[in-house]
Amino acid sequence: MQTVQPHTHMTRTTCMAAVGVLAVCLSSITAASVSAQNRPAIQALGPVLSTSSEISGSITNIRALPGGLLLVNSRTARQVLLMDSTFTVLKVVADSTPGSPNPYGAQGGSLIAYRGDSTLFVDPSSLSMLVIDPDGNITRVMSVPRSQDAMMLTVGGLGVGGAQYSNGHLVYRGMPMQRITGGSPMSSGGAAMAIPDTMPILRVNLQTRVVDTLGFIRSPRVNTSFNRGDDGSIHISIEVNPLPTVDEWAVTSNGDVALVRGRDFHIDWIRADGQSVSSPKIQFDWKRLTDEDKVNLIDSVKAIRDREAAANPNPDQERAMVSAFSSVLGAGATAGAGATGGPVPTMRIQVRAADAGGGGSSAQISAPVVTYVSPSDLPDYQPPFFATSVRPDADGNIWIQTIPTKPEPAGTVFDVINSNGEATARILIPEGRRLVGFGPGGVVFLANATGSSTTLERARVIQ
Repeated sequence: MQTVQPHTHMTRTTCMAAVGVLAVCLSSITAASVSAQNRPAIQALGPVLSTSSEISGSITNIRALPGGLLLVNSRTARQVLLMDSTFTVLKVVADSTPGSPNPYGAQGGSLIAYRGDSTLFVDPSSLSMLVIDPDGNITRVMSVPRSQDAMMLTVGGLGVGGAQYSNGHLVYRGMPMQRITGGSPMSSGGAAMAIPDTMPILRVNLQTRVVDTLGFIRSPRVNTSFNRGDDGSIHISIEVNPLPTVDEWAVTSNGDVALVRGRDFHIDWIRADGQSVSSPKIQFDWKRLTDEDKVNLIDSVKAIRDREAAANPNPDQERAMVSAFSSVLGAGATAGAGATGGPVPTMRIQVRAADAGGGGSSAQISAPVVTYVSPSDLPDYQPPFFATSVRPDADGNIWIQTIPTKPEPAGTVFDVINSNGEATARILIPEGRRLVGFGPGGVVFLANATGSSTTLERARVIQ
């Protein structure tokens, strides 16, 4: 019996480096730029107001609570912590320590803002959702609405959980349906797998468990081929587009669902009252890519890839690097985020002993080889954002990490979009910091990773 399952790895340092290098490649391309009208100027985030002591692992996402309390989720440390306004740990809500009354689970979980000031913690390994009150107490345990969607509830973006809550529903992106052609991946003739370039945004009623589709978003398309060598080993080739035009989505703090369109940079809204509206195009500095630009971009990405591969000769590190690097280029299909939309899936294949040569052993799988689409397949205009680039704040806005079209200050720039679909600000997140969540009144939480630990910082947008 053989199974083909998407399995993802994320390397945060490699992700950030790849995003930065690709941004440099793009900004260095000589191309005609179509000026946006009235696009806000970039402004620095306000000064850091407080900093935590070191927290074990990497922070996945947070949930701001009344009184300055904070729930902090670390997938790598497999802990959920309750902190006060000074970042002092008040309680370990869930933990992976043996004998813990509230185990974290074998797989990474996710925090989701729930009704009022309560929070859901989704544990895909146990197919359960813990309801956490504002004091960090687990008051109820619910089953996930549909077992097949458990992983999709917990990932889907860097710094955000896969699902978001809206008026009695969980909203999340559905699993893409892979199409395999050419026979079995284990056959000598090989096989090919294509992931569709659209994904549904689903909504499930937590009372009735009824699921409906709110709409579809355009996602990066990945073509994967499998070939079996004479020695029985499996060779995988992944073809990616390093600059795909994609859509993204978010649920605002007032319950509106935003489908952010990358082709012309506007938002289709499903309002909390059920009304569907589209807002005008968001201001953006569109940059046209010539044929020469496209060739230069592919060549630059290949050079980056070769340097990264040479610096990571260990096969396990290589697999993680391939997945992470392709992810931040927007080349993957979400396998379940997030950190952070679209890691490229590496394939974990289990086969019958007879297929693997007997003895109960599994076929050896070599590290995937990444190839790139033809330059002519790149878009004619540089897209405004990559996959997994949209974050809802606590004040009804959404933040979109945009791709620079010209040199910008060191760091990461987010366009802040209000409920009318208008860009009201452009905020610079300092270099080396990662946006992990928001509090009301313009409060922003940043993660600063150092080795195997992380510190949290609280800052505020300057009004």
